[in-house]
Amino acid sequence: MIIPIQTSRLTILPLTNQYLRVWHQSGRKDLEKRLDLQHNPWEMELFYEQETRQALRDYWIPQTAKFPLDFYWYTNWEIILKSSSCSVGGIGFAGLPDDQGTTEIGYALDQKFRGQGIATEAVQALCDWAFQDSGLRIIRAETPVNNVGSQQVLEKNDFQKTGEKTLALENPMQVFTWERLRY
Repeated sequence: MIIPIQTSRLTILPLTNQYLRVWHQSGRKDLEKRLDLQHNPWEMELFYEQETRQALRDYWIPQTAKFPLDFYWYTNWEIILKSSSCSVGGIGFAGLPDDQGTTEIGYALDQKFRGQGIATEAVQALCDWAFQDSGLRIIRAETPVNNVGSQQVLEKNDFQKTGEKTLALENPMQVFTWERLRY
């Protein structure tokens, strides 16, 4: 049974391997239909679109198949706005806490819904859920240095900036690194 996280405005729903395959094979519109959501084509920068497609194909689908009992740590969680019953973005982790008790969080939000505190609310809810795992000590994140909105989301969620690095991508990107410690 899938257990979503509820906040005042959001339902944050982890996608099973089956739902991820529907998304990959048939597209978001079919996924939304299966989840009984209103259609909302996400509007995101090309980088986030490409990153999401790659994560779906190369990470979420294989990892949720490999770890069916712990799939929550390896999947995209749909960020669903209750008032309009539509998905406005995704959020998730890079797996179970490692030997040092760390994992990484990532998220992307439809441009039409930014600036409303939705990402802040989703990050808070998912961090609260994750820190229920006694093995988790640190949640890490990375934000492009020019993505001030995402940096504010992390700051509001008690993440501390820990550094800056260059991601070795097709087009190298400067990012800030962040950490939130268990209280």
